[in-house]
Amino acid sequence: MKLIFEKSVEGRRATRFDLTGVPKAIKHLDEKYLRKADAELPELGECDVVRHFTALSRMNFGVDTNFYPLGSCTMKYNPKMTEVIAGMSDFADLHPLLPQLRSGGALTQGALQVLYDMDKMLSEICGMKAFTMQPMAGSHGELTGIMIIAAYHRKQGNTHKDTIIIPDSAHGTNPASASIAGYKVKTIPSDENGVMDLKLLKEAINDKVAGLMLTCPNTLGLFNPHVNEICDLIHSVDGLAYYDGANLNAIVGKVRPGDIGFDVVHLNLHKTFATPHGGGGPGAGPVGVCEKLEQFLPIAVVRKHEDGAFYLQYDLPDSIGYIAPFYGNFGIVLRAYAYILRLGAKGLRRVSENAVLNANYIKERLKDYYDLPFGQTCKHECVFSASRQNANGVHAMDVAKALIDRGFHPPTMYFPLIVKEALMIEPTETESKEVIDEFIEAMIDIAKQVQDNPQAVLDTPKTTPVSRLDDVLAARKPNIASL
Repeated sequence: MKLIFEKSVEGRRATRFDLTGVPKAIKHLDEKYLRKADAELPELGECDVVRHFTALSRMNFGVDTNFYPLGSCTMKYNPKMTEVIAGMSDFADLHPLLPQLRSGGALTQGALQVLYDMDKMLSEICGMKAFTMQPMAGSHGELTGIMIIAAYHRKQGNTHKDTIIIPDSAHGTNPASASIAGYKVKTIPSDENGVMDLKLLKEAINDKVAGLMLTCPNTLGLFNPHVNEICDLIHSVDGLAYYDGANLNAIVGKVRPGDIGFDVVHLNLHKTFATPHGGGGPGAGPVGVCEKLEQFLPIAVVRKHEDGAFYLQYDLPDSIGYIAPFYGNFGIVLRAYAYILRLGAKGLRRVSENAVLNANYIKERLKDYYDLPFGQTCKHECVFSASRQNANGVHAMDVAKALIDRGFHPPTMYFPLIVKEALMIEPTETESKEVIDEFIEAMIDIAKQVQDNPQAVLDTPKTTPVSRLDDVLAARKPNIASL
Protein backbone atom coordinates (compact mmCIF):
# COMPACT_ATOMS: atom_id res chain seq x y z
CA MET A 1 0.00 0.00 0.00
CA LYS A 2 1.50 3.36 -1.07
CA LEU A 3 0.78 6.72 0.55
CA ILE A 4 0.05 9.58 -1.90
CA PHE A 5 -1.28 13.13 -1.50
CA GLU A 6 -3.92 15.03 -3.42
CA LYS A 7 -5.18 18.57 -3.18
CA SER A 8 -8.74 18.77 -1.86
CA VAL A 9 -11.43 21.18 -3.01
CA GLU A 10 -10.94 23.38 0.07
CA GLY A 11 -7.28 23.85 -0.83
CA ARG A 12 -6.03 21.55 1.94
CA ARG A 13 -3.71 18.67 1.27
CA ALA A 14 -5.71 15.47 1.67
CA THR A 15 -4.37 12.00 2.31
CA ARG A 16 -5.03 9.26 -0.24
CA PHE A 17 -3.84 5.66 -0.44
CA ASP A 18 -2.94 3.75 -3.58
CA LEU A 19 -4.56 0.37 -2.94
CA THR A 20 -2.47 -1.51 -5.48
CA GLY A 21 -1.35 -4.75 -3.94
CA VAL A 22 -3.63 -4.41 -0.93
CA PRO A 23 -5.26 -7.73 0.05
CA LYS A 24 -8.77 -8.20 -1.29
CA ALA A 25 -10.28 -8.37 2.21
CA ILE A 26 -9.09 -4.82 2.88
CA LYS A 27 -9.68 -3.32 -0.56
CA HIS A 28 -13.32 -4.33 -0.63
CA LEU A 29 -14.45 -3.06 2.76
CA ASP A 30 -18.14 -2.36 3.15
CA GLU A 31 -18.97 1.23 2.18
CA LYS A 32 -20.33 1.95 5.65
CA TYR A 33 -16.79 1.63 7.05
CA LEU A 34 -15.24 4.08 4.58
CA ARG A 35 -14.85 7.82 5.10
CA LYS A 36 -17.27 10.12 3.34
CA ALA A 37 -14.98 13.13 3.85
CA ASP A 38 -11.30 13.73 4.42
CA ALA A 39 -10.02 13.46 7.97
CA GLU A 40 -9.47 16.92 9.40
CA LEU A 41 -5.88 16.45 10.48
CA PRO A 42 -3.90 19.46 11.70
CA GLU A 43 -1.24 20.78 9.39
CA LEU A 44 1.65 21.52 11.73
CA GLY A 45 5.37 21.36 11.49
CA GLU A 46 7.29 18.95 13.72
CA CYS A 47 8.86 21.87 15.59
CA ASP A 48 5.43 23.24 16.54
CA VAL A 49 4.22 19.85 17.72
CA VAL A 50 7.33 19.16 19.80
CA ARG A 51 7.19 22.58 21.46
CA HIS A 52 3.48 22.16 22.25
CA PHE A 53 3.88 18.85 24.03
CA THR A 54 7.13 19.85 25.70
CA ALA A 55 5.37 22.92 27.11
CA LEU A 56 2.56 20.70 28.41
CA SER A 57 5.06 18.33 30.02
CA ARG A 58 6.68 21.23 31.88
CA MET A 59 3.32 22.04 33.45
CA ASN A 60 3.15 18.55 34.94
CA PHE A 61 4.17 17.91 38.54
CA GLY A 62 5.68 14.54 39.43
CA VAL A 63 8.40 12.76 41.34
CA ASP A 64 10.85 13.42 38.51
CA THR A 65 10.41 17.18 38.80
CA ASN A 66 9.82 18.14 42.44
CA PHE A 67 9.40 16.95 46.00
CA TYR A 68 6.01 15.23 46.34
CA PRO A 69 5.38 14.63 50.08
CA LEU A 70 1.90 13.04 49.96
CA GLY A 71 1.38 11.21 53.23
CA SER A 72 0.26 7.58 52.95
CA CYS A 73 0.57 7.57 49.16
CA THR A 74 4.38 7.30 49.12
CA MET A 75 5.17 9.30 46.01
CA LYS A 76 8.84 8.47 45.71
CA TYR A 77 11.31 8.55 42.85
CA ASN A 78 11.18 5.56 40.48
CA PRO A 79 14.64 4.31 39.38
CA LYS A 80 15.06 4.44 35.62
CA MET A 81 16.93 1.14 35.73
CA THR A 82 13.69 -0.69 36.41
CA GLU A 83 11.95 1.19 33.60
CA VAL A 84 14.57 -0.03 31.14
CA ILE A 85 14.14 -3.62 32.27
CA ALA A 86 10.34 -3.45 32.04
CA GLY A 87 10.70 -2.15 28.47
CA MET A 88 12.91 -5.01 27.28
CA SER A 89 11.25 -6.62 24.27
CA ASP A 90 11.71 -10.14 25.67
CA PHE A 91 9.24 -9.12 28.39
CA ALA A 92 7.23 -6.27 26.90
CA ASP A 93 6.35 -8.07 23.66
CA LEU A 94 5.14 -11.30 25.27
CA HIS A 95 1.51 -12.33 24.90
CA PRO A 96 -0.07 -14.13 27.87
CA LEU A 97 -1.51 -16.84 25.61
CA LEU A 98 1.89 -18.00 24.35
CA PRO A 99 2.77 -21.61 25.27
CA GLN A 100 4.03 -22.11 28.82
CA LEU A 101 6.43 -25.02 28.58
CA ARG A 102 9.79 -25.39 26.86
CA SER A 103 8.26 -27.66 24.25
CA GLY A 104 6.18 -24.70 23.06
CA GLY A 105 9.23 -22.56 22.40
CA ALA A 106 10.07 -21.49 25.97
CA LEU A 107 9.16 -17.89 25.19
CA THR A 108 7.30 -17.44 28.49
CA GLN A 109 9.68 -19.30 30.79
CA GLY A 110 11.50 -16.11 31.81
CA ALA A 111 8.28 -14.28 32.65
CA LEU A 112 6.97 -17.26 34.63
CA GLN A 113 10.25 -17.37 36.54
CA VAL A 114 9.85 -13.69 37.47
CA LEU A 115 6.42 -14.46 38.95
CA TYR A 116 7.74 -17.57 40.69
CA ASP A 117 10.77 -15.79 42.14
CA MET A 118 8.69 -12.80 43.28
CA ASP A 119 6.42 -15.21 45.15
CA LYS A 120 9.45 -16.61 46.98
CA MET A 121 11.09 -13.23 47.63
CA LEU A 122 7.96 -11.51 48.94
CA SER A 123 7.18 -14.56 51.09
CA GLU A 124 10.64 -14.29 52.63
CA ILE A 125 10.34 -10.53 53.16
CA CYS A 126 6.89 -10.83 54.79
CA GLY A 127 7.13 -14.20 56.55
CA MET A 128 4.32 -15.72 54.46
CA LYS A 129 3.94 -19.17 52.86
CA ALA A 130 2.94 -17.99 49.38
CA PHE A 131 1.97 -14.92 47.33
CA THR A 132 -0.23 -14.20 44.34
CA MET A 133 0.79 -11.42 41.92
CA GLN A 134 -2.66 -10.99 40.37
CA PRO A 135 -4.17 -8.01 42.27
CA MET A 136 -3.74 -4.85 40.22
CA ALA A 137 -3.90 -2.24 43.00
CA GLY A 138 -3.61 -2.00 46.76
CA SER A 139 -7.38 -1.84 47.16
CA HIS A 140 -7.71 -4.81 44.80
CA GLY A 141 -5.26 -6.66 47.04
CA GLU A 142 -7.38 -5.82 50.06
CA LEU A 143 -10.48 -7.26 48.42
CA THR A 144 -8.54 -10.37 47.40
CA GLY A 145 -7.32 -10.86 50.97
CA ILE A 146 -10.82 -10.51 52.41
CA MET A 147 -12.17 -12.93 49.79
CA ILE A 148 -9.56 -15.45 50.95
CA ILE A 149 -10.65 -14.90 54.55
CA ALA A 150 -14.28 -15.50 53.50
CA ALA A 151 -13.28 -18.66 51.61
CA TYR A 152 -11.51 -19.99 54.70
CA HIS A 153 -14.57 -19.45 56.90
CA ARG A 154 -16.86 -21.10 54.35
CA LYS A 155 -14.56 -24.11 54.33
CA GLN A 156 -14.61 -24.20 58.15
CA GLY A 157 -18.38 -23.88 58.23
CA ASN A 158 -18.16 -20.54 60.06
CA THR A 159 -21.33 -19.18 58.51
CA HIS A 160 -22.07 -17.12 61.63
CA LYS A 161 -18.96 -14.96 61.24
CA ASP A 162 -20.11 -11.72 59.61
CA THR A 163 -17.90 -8.94 61.05
CA ILE A 164 -14.49 -7.46 60.22
CA ILE A 165 -12.87 -5.23 62.85
CA ILE A 166 -11.03 -2.14 61.54
CA PRO A 167 -9.42 0.67 63.57
CA ASP A 168 -10.29 4.29 62.79
CA SER A 169 -6.64 4.91 61.88
CA ALA A 170 -6.78 2.45 58.95
CA HIS A 171 -6.55 3.26 55.28
CA GLY A 172 -9.93 4.37 54.01
CA THR A 173 -10.22 1.50 51.55
CA ASN A 174 -10.16 -1.12 54.33
CA PRO A 175 -13.83 -0.77 55.34
CA ALA A 176 -14.84 -0.49 51.68
CA SER A 177 -13.07 -3.75 50.82
CA ALA A 178 -14.64 -5.56 53.77
CA SER A 179 -18.10 -4.27 52.83
CA ILE A 180 -17.75 -5.27 49.17
CA ALA A 181 -16.83 -8.79 50.34
CA GLY A 182 -20.11 -8.92 52.27
CA TYR A 183 -18.95 -8.22 55.81
CA LYS A 184 -20.18 -5.84 58.45
CA VAL A 185 -17.54 -3.41 59.70
CA LYS A 186 -16.86 -2.70 63.36
CA THR A 187 -14.72 0.40 63.86
CA ILE A 188 -12.46 0.65 66.93
CA PRO A 189 -11.38 4.18 67.97
CA SER A 190 -7.78 5.14 68.65
CA ASP A 191 -6.50 5.68 72.18
CA GLU A 192 -4.56 8.65 73.52
CA ASN A 193 -1.39 7.27 71.92
CA GLY A 194 -2.82 7.23 68.39
CA VAL A 195 -3.20 3.44 68.05
CA MET A 196 -6.25 1.19 68.25
CA ASP A 197 -7.69 1.15 71.78
CA LEU A 198 -6.87 -2.32 73.12
CA LYS A 199 -9.54 -2.21 75.80
CA LEU A 200 -12.28 -1.43 73.26
CA LEU A 201 -10.96 -4.14 70.96
CA LYS A 202 -11.24 -6.73 73.72
CA GLU A 203 -14.85 -5.69 74.29
CA ALA A 204 -15.60 -6.10 70.56
CA ILE A 205 -14.13 -9.60 70.24
CA ASN A 206 -16.80 -12.28 69.92
CA ASP A 207 -17.57 -15.39 67.89
CA LYS A 208 -19.04 -13.34 65.02
CA VAL A 209 -15.66 -11.76 64.24
CA ALA A 210 -14.24 -13.15 60.99
CA GLY A 211 -11.07 -11.09 61.09
CA LEU A 212 -9.32 -7.81 61.66
CA MET A 213 -7.63 -5.48 59.17
CA LEU A 214 -4.72 -3.57 60.65
CA THR A 215 -2.75 -0.88 58.86
CA CYS A 216 0.62 -1.05 60.59
CA PRO A 217 2.20 1.45 60.86
CA ASN A 218 -1.14 3.23 60.76
CA THR A 219 -2.09 6.43 58.95
CA LEU A 220 -0.55 8.48 61.75
CA GLY A 221 2.76 6.80 60.99
CA LEU A 222 2.65 4.94 64.32
CA PHE A 223 3.47 1.28 64.93
CA ASN A 224 1.08 -0.48 67.27
CA PRO A 225 3.10 -1.97 70.18
CA HIS A 226 0.26 -4.39 71.01
CA VAL A 227 0.26 -6.08 67.61
CA ASN A 228 1.13 -9.56 68.93
CA GLU A 229 -1.67 -9.44 71.49
CA ILE A 230 -4.09 -8.15 68.86
CA CYS A 231 -3.37 -11.11 66.57
CA ASP A 232 -3.75 -13.54 69.50
CA LEU A 233 -7.14 -12.03 70.37
CA ILE A 234 -8.40 -12.47 66.81
CA HIS A 235 -7.09 -16.04 66.63
CA SER A 236 -8.82 -16.90 69.92
CA VAL A 237 -12.20 -16.79 68.13
CA ASP A 238 -10.90 -18.48 64.93
CA GLY A 239 -10.61 -15.11 63.22
CA LEU A 240 -7.87 -14.15 60.78
CA ALA A 241 -5.48 -11.23 61.11
CA TYR A 242 -5.05 -9.16 57.94
CA TYR A 243 -2.01 -6.89 57.51
CA ASP A 244 -2.48 -3.84 55.31
CA GLY A 245 1.06 -3.64 53.96
CA ALA A 246 0.68 -0.35 52.14
CA ASN A 247 3.09 1.13 54.69
CA LEU A 248 5.59 -1.73 54.57
CA ASN A 249 8.29 0.69 53.42
CA ALA A 250 8.49 1.76 57.08
CA ILE A 251 9.47 -1.71 58.32
CA VAL A 252 10.74 -3.68 55.30
CA GLY A 253 13.76 -5.73 56.30
CA LYS A 254 13.08 -5.02 59.96
CA VAL A 255 9.80 -6.79 60.80
CA ARG A 256 8.02 -9.64 59.01
CA PRO A 257 4.23 -9.47 59.43
CA GLY A 258 3.94 -13.26 59.41
CA ASP A 259 6.31 -13.52 62.38
CA ILE A 260 4.06 -11.35 64.55
CA GLY A 261 0.88 -13.28 63.85
CA PHE A 262 -0.68 -12.03 60.61
CA ASP A 263 -2.38 -14.57 58.33
CA VAL A 264 -2.91 -12.42 55.22
CA VAL A 265 -0.78 -9.60 53.83
CA HIS A 266 -1.20 -7.27 50.88
CA LEU A 267 1.60 -5.06 49.56
CA ASN A 268 1.64 -1.98 47.36
CA LEU A 269 4.55 -2.56 45.00
CA HIS A 270 4.23 1.05 43.84
CA LYS A 271 4.85 2.28 47.39
CA THR A 272 7.41 -0.05 48.94
CA PHE A 273 9.28 -1.17 45.86
CA ALA A 274 9.34 2.03 43.78
CA THR A 275 7.19 1.25 40.78
CA PRO A 276 5.11 4.01 39.11
CA HIS A 277 2.27 5.45 41.17
CA GLY A 278 -0.53 7.87 40.48
CA GLY A 279 -2.92 8.79 37.74
CA GLY A 280 -5.16 5.82 38.49
CA GLY A 281 -2.49 3.25 37.65
CA PRO A 282 -0.66 1.19 36.87
CA GLY A 283 -0.40 -0.57 40.20
CA ALA A 284 0.09 -3.96 41.80
CA GLY A 285 -1.09 -5.26 45.16
CA PRO A 286 0.25 -8.82 45.65
CA VAL A 287 -1.33 -10.83 48.47
CA GLY A 288 0.52 -13.27 50.72
CA VAL A 289 -1.00 -15.92 52.97
CA CYS A 290 0.03 -18.29 55.75
CA GLU A 291 0.18 -22.04 55.11
CA LYS A 292 -3.44 -22.84 56.02
CA LEU A 293 -4.72 -20.29 53.49
CA GLU A 294 -2.52 -21.25 50.53
CA GLN A 295 -5.21 -23.45 49.00
CA PHE A 296 -7.50 -20.42 48.57
CA LEU A 297 -5.11 -18.30 46.46
CA PRO A 298 -6.38 -17.12 43.06
CA ILE A 299 -5.66 -19.23 39.99
CA ALA A 300 -3.37 -19.76 38.25
CA VAL A 301 -0.38 -20.44 40.50
CA VAL A 302 3.14 -20.69 39.05
CA ARG A 303 4.80 -24.02 39.82
CA LYS A 304 8.17 -25.53 38.98
CA HIS A 305 8.77 -28.99 37.48
CA GLU A 306 11.61 -31.18 38.71
CA ASP A 307 13.47 -30.43 35.48
CA GLY A 308 13.35 -26.71 36.27
CA ALA A 309 10.60 -25.74 33.83
CA PHE A 310 7.87 -23.41 35.07
CA TYR A 311 4.16 -23.96 34.48
CA LEU A 312 0.76 -22.69 35.63
CA GLN A 313 -1.42 -24.80 37.91
CA TYR A 314 -5.17 -24.36 37.50
CA ASP A 315 -6.43 -27.41 39.42
CA LEU A 316 -7.07 -25.70 42.76
CA PRO A 317 -10.58 -26.64 43.92
CA ASP A 318 -10.61 -24.27 46.94
CA SER A 319 -9.26 -21.26 45.01
CA ILE A 320 -11.26 -18.04 45.02
CA GLY A 321 -10.80 -18.12 41.23
CA TYR A 322 -9.65 -15.37 38.89
CA ILE A 323 -9.46 -11.89 40.34
CA ALA A 324 -7.61 -10.28 37.39
CA PRO A 325 -6.98 -11.04 33.72
CA PHE A 326 -4.16 -13.52 33.24
CA TYR A 327 -1.35 -12.91 35.78
CA GLY A 328 -1.85 -9.36 37.01
CA ASN A 329 0.02 -6.22 36.04
CA PHE A 330 3.19 -7.99 34.97
CA GLY A 331 5.17 -4.88 34.03
CA ILE A 332 4.82 -3.49 37.55
CA VAL A 333 5.77 -6.82 39.13
CA LEU A 334 8.83 -6.89 36.89
CA ARG A 335 9.92 -3.42 38.01
CA ALA A 336 9.63 -4.41 41.67
CA TYR A 337 11.51 -7.64 40.94
CA ALA A 338 14.45 -5.70 39.51
CA TYR A 339 14.31 -3.20 42.40
CA ILE A 340 14.49 -5.95 45.05
CA LEU A 341 17.33 -7.74 43.29
CA ARG A 342 19.26 -4.49 42.89
CA LEU A 343 18.97 -3.51 46.56
CA GLY A 344 19.25 -6.91 48.21
CA ALA A 345 18.60 -7.53 51.90
CA LYS A 346 20.95 -4.79 53.11
CA GLY A 347 19.52 -2.23 50.70
CA LEU A 348 15.92 -2.99 51.65
CA ARG A 349 16.75 -2.42 55.32
CA ARG A 350 18.25 0.93 54.37
CA VAL A 351 14.95 1.83 52.66
CA SER A 352 13.05 1.64 55.95
CA GLU A 353 15.86 3.23 57.95
CA ASN A 354 16.05 6.28 55.68
CA ALA A 355 12.26 6.62 55.38
CA VAL A 356 11.90 6.63 59.17
CA LEU A 357 14.85 8.98 59.65
CA ASN A 358 13.50 11.52 57.15
CA ALA A 359 10.00 11.52 58.67
CA ASN A 360 11.26 12.01 62.21
CA TYR A 361 13.62 14.76 61.08
CA ILE A 362 10.68 16.69 59.64
CA LYS A 363 8.61 16.02 62.76
CA GLU A 364 11.28 17.42 65.07
CA ARG A 365 12.00 20.47 62.88
CA LEU A 366 8.34 21.49 62.51
CA LYS A 367 6.82 20.61 65.88
CA ASP A 368 7.38 24.15 67.22
CA TYR A 369 5.45 25.67 64.31
CA TYR A 370 2.49 23.32 63.82
CA ASP A 371 0.46 21.30 66.31
CA LEU A 372 1.67 17.71 66.67
CA PRO A 373 -1.18 15.53 67.99
CA PHE A 374 1.10 12.55 68.71
CA GLY A 375 4.69 13.34 69.57
CA GLN A 376 6.23 9.88 69.87
CA THR A 377 8.71 8.51 67.36
CA CYS A 378 6.90 7.94 64.06
CA LYS A 379 7.76 5.63 61.22
CA HIS A 380 7.60 6.65 57.55
CA GLU A 381 5.26 9.65 57.89
CA CYS A 382 4.28 12.31 60.41
CA VAL A 383 0.94 14.05 60.87
CA PHE A 384 0.62 17.69 61.94
CA SER A 385 -2.46 19.81 62.52
CA ALA A 386 -3.04 23.36 61.27
CA SER A 387 -5.35 24.01 64.24
CA ARG A 388 -2.89 26.60 65.58
CA GLN A 389 -3.13 28.50 62.30
CA ASN A 390 -6.95 28.46 62.55
CA ALA A 391 -6.73 31.21 65.17
CA ASN A 392 -5.68 33.55 62.33
CA GLY A 393 -8.26 32.24 59.87
CA VAL A 394 -5.84 29.96 58.02
CA HIS A 395 -6.68 26.31 57.35
CA ALA A 396 -4.73 23.28 56.16
CA MET A 397 -5.93 23.97 52.61
CA ASP A 398 -4.42 27.46 52.78
CA VAL A 399 -1.08 26.08 53.95
CA ALA A 400 -1.19 23.66 51.01
CA LYS A 401 -1.83 26.47 48.50
CA ALA A 402 0.97 28.54 49.98
CA LEU A 403 3.32 25.60 49.43
CA ILE A 404 2.42 25.59 45.73
CA ASP A 405 3.79 29.13 45.38
CA ARG A 406 7.01 27.92 47.00
CA GLY A 407 7.47 25.12 44.46
CA PHE A 408 6.31 22.15 46.53
CA HIS A 409 3.44 19.78 46.05
CA PRO A 410 1.24 19.93 49.17
CA PRO A 411 1.17 17.02 51.60
CA THR A 412 -2.02 15.04 52.15
CA MET A 413 -4.67 17.24 53.79
CA TYR A 414 -7.57 16.43 56.13
CA PHE A 415 -6.53 12.79 56.42
CA PRO A 416 -6.51 10.83 58.62
CA LEU A 417 -9.95 12.04 59.66
CA ILE A 418 -9.15 11.58 63.35
CA VAL A 419 -6.82 14.61 63.24
CA LYS A 420 -8.44 18.03 62.81
CA GLU A 421 -6.87 20.13 60.03
CA ALA A 422 -4.48 17.28 59.28
CA LEU A 423 -1.29 17.76 57.27
CA MET A 424 0.12 14.31 56.55
CA ILE A 425 3.74 14.40 55.38
CA GLU A 426 5.75 11.50 53.97
CA PRO A 427 9.22 12.43 52.72
CA THR A 428 10.11 8.86 51.61
CA GLU A 429 13.66 7.52 51.64
CA THR A 430 14.57 8.84 48.20
CA GLU A 431 14.81 12.55 49.07
CA SER A 432 18.08 14.19 50.09
CA LYS A 433 18.55 16.23 53.26
CA GLU A 434 18.95 19.37 51.12
CA VAL A 435 15.51 18.94 49.53
CA ILE A 436 13.89 18.12 52.86
CA ASP A 437 15.49 21.19 54.44
CA GLU A 438 14.08 23.38 51.67
CA PHE A 439 10.61 21.97 52.33
CA ILE A 440 10.98 22.51 56.07
CA GLU A 441 12.03 26.12 55.56
CA ALA A 442 9.02 26.69 53.32
CA MET A 443 6.70 25.27 56.01
CA ILE A 444 8.32 27.45 58.68
CA ASP A 445 8.07 30.53 56.44
CA ILE A 446 4.34 29.89 55.95
CA ALA A 447 3.80 29.47 59.70
CA LYS A 448 5.55 32.78 60.36
CA GLN A 449 3.60 34.51 57.61
CA VAL A 450 0.35 33.29 59.17
CA GLN A 451 1.35 35.16 62.34
CA ASP A 452 2.52 38.34 60.61
CA ASN A 453 0.27 38.64 57.56
CA PRO A 454 -2.34 35.86 57.29
CA GLN A 455 -4.01 37.51 54.30
CA ALA A 456 -0.88 36.91 52.24
CA VAL A 457 -1.32 33.17 52.83
CA LEU A 458 -5.04 33.34 52.09
CA ASP A 459 -4.28 34.98 48.73
CA THR A 460 -2.10 32.08 47.50
CA PRO A 461 -1.41 30.55 45.08
CA LYS A 462 -0.42 33.32 42.70
CA THR A 463 1.86 31.26 40.46
CA THR A 464 -0.88 29.09 38.93
CA PRO A 465 -3.13 29.92 35.93
CA VAL A 466 -6.12 30.21 38.29
CA SER A 467 -4.75 32.17 41.24
CA ARG A 468 -7.35 31.39 43.91
CA LEU A 469 -9.64 28.61 42.83
CA ASP A 470 -13.07 28.49 44.42
CA ASP A 471 -12.97 24.94 45.82
CA VAL A 472 -16.72 24.60 46.27
CA LEU A 473 -17.48 25.87 42.76
CA ALA A 474 -14.74 23.68 41.32
CA ALA A 475 -16.36 20.63 42.90
CA ARG A 476 -19.86 21.57 41.74
CA LYS A 477 -18.85 22.79 38.28
CA PRO A 478 -15.60 21.03 37.39
CA ASN A 479 -15.48 22.55 33.89
CA ILE A 480 -12.72 25.15 34.28
CA ALA A 481 -13.98 27.07 31.24
CA SER A 482 -17.16 27.91 33.16
CA LEU A 483 -15.36 29.60 36.06
